[in-house]
Amino acid sequence: MKPSRPLYEREPELAAAARAVDDLCGAQAVGGLLVFSGEAGLGKTALLAEIRAMAADRCTVWSARGGETVTSVPFHVVRQLLQPALDRFPPDETRALFGDWYDTTAPALGLAEPSGPQPDPQGVRDGLDFVVARLASRLSHRPLLLMVDDAHWADGESLTWLASFTARLGELPLLVVQAHRPQELAERNASYVADRDAERGSDGQGATTRVALRALTPDATAELVRAALGEHADDPFCREVWAVTGGNPYEAVELVAKVQDQELAPVEESAGQLRELGASARGSGLVARLERLGTNANRFAWAAAVLGTDISQELAATLAGMSSAEAADCTARLRDARIVSGFDPLEFVHPLIATAVYRSIPPATRTAMHGRAAWAITRAGLGAAAASRHLLEVHPDDDQELVAQLREAAGQHLAVGAPEAARRCLERALEEPPRPKDRAVLLYELGCATLLSSPPTTVQHLRAALDMPGLDDGLRVDATFRLAAALAHNNQLKDAAISLAAEAARTAPGPGLMRLQAAHFMWEGMQATEDDGPARSRRLTRNADHLKGRDNAERALLTLRAFDAMLRGENAQLIVDLCERALIDGSPARGLGWTDSEWGFELPTMVGITYAFTDQLDRAESLFGEAVRAFEISGWSGAHLAFAHTLLGMVHRRRGRLAEAEGFLREGLRLADRVGSGLPVHWDAACLLIDTLLARGRVAEARKIADRYHFGPPYPSAMVLPDGPCVRGRLLLAEGRKEEAIAELEAAGAALEPRERHNGIWAPWAGDLARALADDDPGRAAHLAARARVHAERFGTDTAIGEALRCVSLFAPPEEAEQLLADALRHLEKSSSAYEHALARVDYGVAIGSHRELARAQKQAMACGAEGLAARAQQARASIRSAE
Repeated sequence: MKPSRPLYEREPELAAAARAVDDLCGAQAVGGLLVFSGEAGLGKTALLAEIRAMAADRCTVWSARGGETVTSVPFHVVRQLLQPALDRFPPDETRALFGDWYDTTAPALGLAEPSGPQPDPQGVRDGLDFVVARLASRLSHRPLLLMVDDAHWADGESLTWLASFTARLGELPLLVVQAHRPQELAERNASYVADRDAERGSDGQGATTRVALRALTPDATAELVRAALGEHADDPFCREVWAVTGGNPYEAVELVAKVQDQELAPVEESAGQLRELGASARGSGLVARLERLGTNANRFAWAAAVLGTDISQELAATLAGMSSAEAADCTARLRDARIVSGFDPLEFVHPLIATAVYRSIPPATRTAMHGRAAWAITRAGLGAAAASRHLLEVHPDDDQELVAQLREAAGQHLAVGAPEAARRCLERALEEPPRPKDRAVLLYELGCATLLSSPPTTVQHLRAALDMPGLDDGLRVDATFRLAAALAHNNQLKDAAISLAAEAARTAPGPGLMRLQAAHFMWEGMQATEDDGPARSRRLTRNADHLKGRDNAERALLTLRAFDAMLRGENAQLIVDLCERALIDGSPARGLGWTDSEWGFELPTMVGITYAFTDQLDRAESLFGEAVRAFEISGWSGAHLAFAHTLLGMVHRRRGRLAEAEGFLREGLRLADRVGSGLPVHWDAACLLIDTLLARGRVAEARKIADRYHFGPPYPSAMVLPDGPCVRGRLLLAEGRKEEAIAELEAAGAALEPRERHNGIWAPWAGDLARALADDDPGRAAHLAARARVHAERFGTDTAIGEALRCVSLFAPPEEAEQLLADALRHLEKSSSAYEHALARVDYGVAIGSHRELARAQKQAMACGAEGLAARAQQARASIRSAE
């Protein structure tokens, strides 16, 4: 299809586009990413228009464009892409299209009012992925082509989504074409790694093609000039057009249009006037040209520039203070002057023009116009969030109404999953400034807004809020609770505990104090090291053992007591009783659920982990299944969902379903990797995955995970699930690095023993150290095994006792060893720990030389997914046959 205006020297770009469209529309429907980069005026927009025309007969084309003045409007580009298409669906069909993601994602697209908990930004992005993928599948007869122009001016939320979404285009029959200015994109925060992410995610199924646009050569510029002015345009004149414009297509077209307006002959004698004419097409020259159109047209152009994109003629008229008739006249004059195009909405002919007009507005006038624009948008009922981009540009002036509007806008941004937009509003409100009595509350709101995105920033704001008057008692408690959570997530657990203790000391008795005390116990106990763990445990026992679970504060203390008792290896039946008092009919109470913000998700997590290590695996699996559902429904698909998958992986590991465990744990790491690196969930998931891979006999894979996630000292300040040094010691033993393993396991014991943490399933350092010392120091090894047995029998779970007996058997005479292993089998048969049961059966089969027992053990090991253990059983059977 021929373009409406020829594109000069763009054959390679068009060929790349044609290949991408052909691949999309071919039998295999291969999607991909096509990126055009180039400086302003090189023809990116014209190129995208040609690609649209090329694909129109075969594809469904949706497009969007970033704007210099709307980069602070969250989901602006995404809404442009998807809203027009989704608006065509009936409401019930739209809801069905979104499925479970409706409540999370539809508000971000302006299709529904927010409801439920504040969504996780990652959840909103996942919902967008889901919806676009479903739309792409529906449109397979006309594959989907998404076009994003001026991506360097896309809002942060849209750009972040594009970065993650384009990384998986190989899975979808969908093509994304993006155009941007490279310098401007590079200057955006975090450098917006859209290009790198797409390259990293490309797996060969979907192509990523990048094309950098270049300026026109003198020959192409001459062709452009003669196409517009006639073949009589001579070479010196054409050469001067190229020299004046630098081969920039936009500037060349504008200059040629000026030549036509001036009726200038395209010959060498006129060439000297081109430089002056060229200056009038940009910068100050454009401003002077605009001023010659008259005061009204100039003021209307200013109003349009302040509004930015999708310019409503009525709103621009209101902002310019003129009637509809005057606005229509101004629009016509600006259109004739090639400054704006369209009717309603209007657009500037080129972003360079919009930028020049906007920057020509005197600063004081520009600020006032933004204020008037915010007023007009609010009066039109579009809401504080829509007005906020203008409020951000108003100079601080002690305007309390503006503070209130910005706080309202921040709440609306948070409700759709845009915490960065909320942060900008609240930071600007602080500059206004608010009344002294409101400042602390505003800092509290700002701290809450940044909790997911920047824990260090949250710490700064919440500490400032707590250091000044203005927070009532309830907000002080909540601010301290959130401050502690931010410190903990920032690997500062000791500071978290100190902050809670200080606030508790000044808080009157009541629910607030109990909440602070519970959080203090939690973060103290979660530290990898502490000064006097037994004293803390005694205080917790005194505070919790008599409680019935009548309210959430009591249930929180019961949860913490149960978790602490599990780590200490106290009587398992007592521990289970504590857990049941902490729940209502087996589930977290209202206010203590997985997505309730008052107490956090840590408490139900601790109940589930406690169940998992007291052989109550059905209860643990039920709780963690609820977590996955709750997080998915609420759109919390970042670190929260990663942790939920990790916890389910832990349950499967404890059950001996090793393949299933590996799947959940790898998914946990994949979800965590999308959020960041070095997070607490990375440590937990990596630790459990290493332990699972070792159980499967895959030592080399376990080492790869350890190296990839830097699993080893220095460990984080929070404990790792299960005990990190114990798992690393087990890995070193499996690798044959016995001396290093002994040192690691001895260090683990030295850290855990003073805290009286004797649960040998959570932290199996004693049993593994006994095995490591068996040859070189059998006396000490036997002593370690005997002590581990005492602790296991005190704990009382069949898994703990069976594992302890299996270890003790290593140091007993043959007949006694056989009986110990038989007892171990009896206990482990009653447990849900299938892998440990298979281990004991292999040991028992070897001890009694039974081909039959080893065959059963081999079958059990294979059912668990423990290929290494199965191979060991097979080798033992072969040895018995050989001996026979």
